[in-house]
Amino acid sequence: MEQFNVTGMSCAACSARVEKAVSKVDGVSSCSVSLLTNSMGVEGTAKADDIIKAVEDAGYGASLKNDREKSAKSVDSDALKDTETPKIKKRLIASIIFLAVLMYISMGHMMWNFPLPSFLAENHIAMGLVQLLLTVIIMVINQHFFISGFKGIIHRSPNMDTLVALGSGAAFIYSTYALFAMTNAQLNGDMQAVMGYMHEFYFESAAMILTLITVGKMLEAHSKGKTTDALKGLMNLAPKTAVIVKDGVETEVSIDSVQKDDIFVVRPGESIPVDGIILEGSSAVNESALTGESIPTDKNVGDKVSAATINQSGFIRCKAERVGEDTTLSQIIRMVSDAAATKAPIAKIADKVSGIFVPVVIIIAIITAVIWLLIGDPFGSALQKAISVLVISCPCALGLATPVAIMVGNGVGARNGILFKTAVSLETSGNINIVALDKTGTITSGEPKVTDIVTSDGISEAELLQTAVTLECKSEHPLAKAIIGKAEEMQITRQEISNFQILAGNGLSGTLENTLVAGGNLNFISSRAEIVSEIKAKAEQLAENGKTPLFFSKGNKLLGIIAVADVIKEDSPRAIKELRDMGIKVVMLTGDNVKTADAIGKQAGVDEVIAGVLPDGKEKVIQKLKMQGKVAMVGDGINDAPALTSADVGIAIGAGTDIAIDAADIVLMKSRLSDVPAAIRLGRSTLRNIHENLFWAFIYNIIGIPLAAGLFTPIFGWGLNPMFGAAAMSLSSFCVVTNALRLNFVKIHSAKRDKKIKSKEKKKMTKTMKIEGMMCPHCEARVKQVLEELPEVESVVANHEKGTAELILNKEISDEILKKTVEEQGYKVL
Repeated sequence: MEQFNVTGMSCAACSARVEKAVSKVDGVSSCSVSLLTNSMGVEGTAKADDIIKAVEDAGYGASLKNDREKSAKSVDSDALKDTETPKIKKRLIASIIFLAVLMYISMGHMMWNFPLPSFLAENHIAMGLVQLLLTVIIMVINQHFFISGFKGIIHRSPNMDTLVALGSGAAFIYSTYALFAMTNAQLNGDMQAVMGYMHEFYFESAAMILTLITVGKMLEAHSKGKTTDALKGLMNLAPKTAVIVKDGVETEVSIDSVQKDDIFVVRPGESIPVDGIILEGSSAVNESALTGESIPTDKNVGDKVSAATINQSGFIRCKAERVGEDTTLSQIIRMVSDAAATKAPIAKIADKVSGIFVPVVIIIAIITAVIWLLIGDPFGSALQKAISVLVISCPCALGLATPVAIMVGNGVGARNGILFKTAVSLETSGNINIVALDKTGTITSGEPKVTDIVTSDGISEAELLQTAVTLECKSEHPLAKAIIGKAEEMQITRQEISNFQILAGNGLSGTLENTLVAGGNLNFISSRAEIVSEIKAKAEQLAENGKTPLFFSKGNKLLGIIAVADVIKEDSPRAIKELRDMGIKVVMLTGDNVKTADAIGKQAGVDEVIAGVLPDGKEKVIQKLKMQGKVAMVGDGINDAPALTSADVGIAIGAGTDIAIDAADIVLMKSRLSDVPAAIRLGRSTLRNIHENLFWAFIYNIIGIPLAAGLFTPIFGWGLNPMFGAAAMSLSSFCVVTNALRLNFVKIHSAKRDKKIKSKEKKKMTKTMKIEGMMCPHCEARVKQVLEELPEVESVVANHEKGTAELILNKEISDEILKKTVEEQGYKVL
C-alpha cells in the first residue's frame, strides 16, 4: 500500500470526493482516505504522479509520504503532532475579540441599552458601517472557510466549508444590501424605512457563525489529537541512542547507526535499543511497553530481547538481530498506523451519504427560502431560515463517526498487547459467534510435561525417575525432554548406560549396572516384566485423561509409570469460560485421537471437539464452521496459516511462527488465551461506539435540518436562529469524537458487562453410521476425512472402539452415498 498525505480536506464530503477521484485513476485497485489523519492509502499499479494529479484536479493537495514517515526506522511522533489546534486557537481568540465588540454594538445597545459613543448612537449609518467593518475583519481572520468553500464549488465538490461560506456570505451580502438601502432611505428622509432596515442587519449572525464553527473546529482538532495518543505513546518509547561495543570500546551512537550483528550493552534502568539476543549476563526485563504485561520477565544468555523494553536489574551484553523498521516495536507501530489507514465496512454507509450530503443541503436551503417567500414571509426571515439550514447541517460528524472509534479502539488494543491489522478485523471481531482453537500451543503449552509418577511396590519416585532419565537422555523425542526437565527440577543425576537402543514404535532399552533396563509403551514392557492389573487400570485412567503413560522396567521387574502430557495453559479454562459466557461457541481442533482430544476438551471446557484433523484439514473445518456464523480461528503454527486466512478473523498467538502472524488479522503479543475474549470485548465496544456515533450524526441532521427550515414553526411555533444553528453544528463533531474517546475507559479484561449475542445458526441434521473394521485412530481419521470431503457433511466424529461415525449434515444426503464412500475405503457399513 502506497501512503500519501492529503491537504485541504475539511469534512467527510472532501474525503469522499478524494476517494472517488483517485479510484478513477487507471491502475488503482483500492483507495482509502482517512479524514482523521489526513492521509490516503492506495493499492494498485498506478504511478504516484497520476494519483497526486487526480487529487489536485479535485481541488485538494497531495504528496507522497517520504521514507522517514513511511518507515518506522526513524520513529518520530512529529507526523502525528497536533499542529491544527494552536493555529485554530489563534484564529478563535482574534475572532472572539472582534465579535465581542460587534455584539456589544449590534445587540447590547438595542436590547439592553448599553452606552455607545454619540456618533454611533445617533448615526444609524455609522453604526451599520462599524458592524460591516468588524464583520469583514472576522471574515478575513476566518478566510479559510471561504477559500476552501468556494474552491469546492469551482471543482464541483462542495463541502462543509461551502455550507459555512454560503451561510455566512449570504447573511453578510443581505446585511450590506440593507445598509445601502437604509442609507438611501435616510437621504430621502424616510425614517420609518431607516428603522425597518436596521432590523434587517445580520452582520452579527455572519460573524457569529464563523466564530462558533471555529470553536467547534478547535474542540474537534483537540479531540482528534487525543485519538492518536496511543500511537504517539508507542513512538515515544523508541530509544534515541544505543551503546555499541567495538574493539572493546563502548561508544554511544544514534539508534539509526546500529547495524545487524552489532554488539551493544544495556545497564540497569536503560531501554533496550533494538531487538537482539543476550550473549552475556542476566536480568529482569519489563516488557509492558510491547505486551501490556506489568510483571518483568527473567532473561538469561540465549534469550531474545526487544527494543523499547526496560532492563530492570542486571548488566547485559547483546547482539543486534533486528534493527530499524524490522524491530518488534516498529512493526507494532506500522500495524497500528496501517489499521488507521484502512476503512471499516460500516463506514461505507456514511461515505455514501457524505458524498451527496452537501449538494442536497444547498438544494434544501434554496427550496426553504422559496417556499417561505411564496407563502408571504418577509425576505429577511426567509433568508434567515435558509441560512439556518446551511449552517446546522454537518457532514463532518458522519465522516468521523467510524474512523475516530477505530483509531481509539486500535490504541486501546495496542496498549494491552492486542494488535488489529485492519479496521475490518476490529469491526468483525465484535460480531464473532464461533471461536476455533488449535489445541497445541494455544489451549496447551505446546511443551509436554510430567504430570503423574506411579511407582510399583518398594520403588521410590527418585529411583524410577533416575532410571527413566538415564534412558531418555539419549533420546531426542519430545516426551524424553519432559522427563529430563522433571529430573533436573528434582535434581536427580543420570547414570552411565551402555548398549543403548531405540526400538521404533516401542521404546528404549540399554544396560545399567549389568542389568537390562527398558522404557516404552504397555505392549513393549509387558514382554519384559509382569504388570499387575492395578497398574494397568491406572495407565488406562491416565490415557483417558489425555496423558501418555510411559512404563519403565529394570531386569524383569516393573519400576512404575511416568505420565507425560501437553498440559493446559493456566489461563485457558477461564478464557474459554469467558468466551462461552459471551454467547460464543468454542471449538477445539486437534490431530489427536478422539479419546485424548475429548479428555483435553473436557478439562478446557470447550463446546465441541473436532479430533483427527490433519494439518491440511483445518481450513475445511473452518469453512464448514462459517456456515454457522462468524468464525475466529486462533493458532500459532505454520500449519495454522491456511485456517487463519480462511476464517472471518484470524488470531495469532504472538509467540507463534512468523508465518502464522503474517496470515492473521489480530496478533496477541502476550501469547495468552485470555486476550481472545478481551479482543472480542474491544471489538464489541468499538462497534457499539460506532453505532452510537452514526446514530447521533444521522439523528442530529434528521431533526436539525427540518427545525432550521421552519417545518415546526406552523405547528409548534419552533424556529432556529442561524447563530444557534452554527453552535449546534460546531458541537456535533466534537460530541462524536468525545464519545469515541470513552473507549479509552473500557476494561477489556473484565467480564462483568459481558452479554450473550445470539447467533443465527442453521438447523443441523445428524446421522449415526455403524461401521465394522475400524481398528485404530488412523482408521478413525481416514473415515472422518473421506466423509467430510462430501459437501453435504459438516463434521464427523468417528470412534473405532464404539464402531460408529456421528455425522452433522448441512443438507440431506442419501444413505447409499454415505455407505459407498466408507466401503470404498475397505470398511463395512452395518
